Amino acid sequence: MTGSVPNATDFTAEDARIRAAYARRVDAERYSWFNDAHMLAVQERERQTLALLREHGVRSLETARVLDVGCGVGFWLREMVKWGAQPHQLTGVDLLPDRLAEAERRCPPGVTLVCGNAAAVEVPRESFDIVLQSMLFTSVLDAELRQAVARKMLDAVRPDGLILWYDYHVSNPRNRDVRGVSRAEIRALFPGCRIELRRVTLAAPLARVVARSHAVHSLLHAVPFLRTHYLGVIRKRLDPSSLQASKP
Repeated sequence: MTGSVPNATDFTAEDARIRAAYARRVDAERYSWFNDAHMLAVQERERQTLALLREHGVRSLETARVLDVGCGVGFWLREMVKWGAQPHQLTGVDLLPDRLAEAERRCPPGVTLVCGNAAAVEVPRESFDIVLQSMLFTSVLDAELRQAVARKMLDAVRPDGLILWYDYHVSNPRNRDVRGVSRAEIRALFPGCRIELRRVTLAAPLARVVARSHAVHSLLHAVPFLRTHYLGVIRKRLDPSSLQASKP
């Protein structure tokens, strides 16, 4: 099901900039499963993500309500289904109608898809077990919009739920349309939260060179400063009384 929400009017200029930036991208081959570098990056990220979720007490996604902020063509939504989530429990939000149309084509029936600025999406407070974002914040250059989206994510996640984060922590000097998000900025975006971040994903220029040698790729991936992304979990700090009150 696809719906829409009004854009946050304060961010009209940033919305337009993001649309223009994505319109300039021609990267279908780079993100093909037949591209060894992409395949290895996705497989490594999947292992790391599932391990991280297990460490934070997630043993099943069967009853989990999940919100994907900046869902694009629905990659993470489909991953959640593959990992056991029920489609009708999944909601994806994206600014770009063409990407949502592709997400609707690829995702199983039952997934809710909403078109609009993530800061303006109306969702019930504390209603999702997992709120995730992957590569959204890198594409948002406006500091106020970054803060507004972070507040929306915190508002949407249950007190005992978690925010799943995957994004660049470094900037690409060849691409002015994106900007990495540092550990310090993540802490500022989610004040008072418990934040666990780990470096993942071998730098793309290196990965493309060595991808056909899985052994070399693994060797280089073992060097932390060669990894360009943070994968992490963000959780609200709770006292026992507030956690008990949040349960039905």
